[in-house]
Amino acid sequence: MSRGIGEFEPVQAVIPEWAAVLVALVTQLGDVWFLSLFVGLIYWFHAEKREDAAVIVGFTLAGLALISALKHVFSLPRPGEPLVAIETLPWILQPLYEATAMAGGYGFPSGHALMTTIVYLGLAHRLSISTRRRRFAGAGIGIAAVCFSRIALGVHYLVDVVAGVAVGIAFLLCAERLLARYSIDHGTGAFALAIVAGTVNLVVSGVDANSVSLLGAALGAFGGWQLVVLGRHVFAADRPSDAVRPLVVRGVFAAGALAPLAVAIDEFHLFSLPARGAVRGVVLAAFVTVPVMKHSERAQRFWTALVFWTTMAALGLRFLLSPTTWRRGLTLGRQYGVRLRRWIRPET
Repeated sequence: MSRGIGEFEPVQAVIPEWAAVLVALVTQLGDVWFLSLFVGLIYWFHAEKREDAAVIVGFTLAGLALISALKHVFSLPRPGEPLVAIETLPWILQPLYEATAMAGGYGFPSGHALMTTIVYLGLAHRLSISTRRRRFAGAGIGIAAVCFSRIALGVHYLVDVVAGVAVGIAFLLCAERLLARYSIDHGTGAFALAIVAGTVNLVVSGVDANSVSLLGAALGAFGGWQLVVLGRHVFAADRPSDAVRPLVVRGVFAAGALAPLAVAIDEFHLFSLPARGAVRGVVLAAFVTVPVMKHSERAQRFWTALVFWTTMAALGLRFLLSPTTWRRGLTLGRQYGVRLRRWIRPET
């Protein structure tokens, strides 16, 4: 039974053949690579709203796990109604069109629709660029453009994109309500949601490469964020005793998230599925942690002092273990021993 309502013919009829590649490029606004790059750049360079950006990173990871799980649950095929036959395009455009307009896997719900809804509406809600009305209007235009492109390219039915948008909105409403309800910092809550969604996806999808990578990424991001929050508490503490509780709590959280990644890398060979997922998690942990250390004045001073004293300790240890130092020490020891014996038992 088809999910279509005859939507392809009227939509595709109004798009000239020369515009097919443009439509394919528009759909990249909802592709994983673009959304990941977009959110990552905001996290790195928008320091004033870094925790809000961290929430969007967590929502993005959770959304990817959610859409993967839903596609495996429904297992519904794509329509297979291409906008143009790839052979009709100029040969120079064929690789570009094939890379941007073709899609495989299951079709319901639309991952592009769900992810653009989560990311664009999440950013409109969390960030403070321009006015709130303009942010949501821009997000709506972006979501509508991506959804239209998915139907125009013939890779999704109308019901697929409507379901994707609906699920994305429902996810955002539930996630924001949960974050507002509990006193834990929002970044931690968002990354915890990503771990939960990643675990569910791992079970539903049958432990495939994508699900392992998403769970590893969620664990790494959670652990990295705990180190970020730990550093904030330690640097803000007026007395050492004020840093004990966050040191213990955040340290346990970070260790609990990063330990499975370390075990996977240590126990499995490098190119195995668990090790590859763990490596992605470690990379994302570094991605979350590095920009905070880079842009924090206190963190820079702490890092400079740590590097300095570590270097001094290494040089000192190297000096002490040097054969020349030992020989010199033995020579001086014999000389002082002779002097001491002469002092105790002077020659008569």
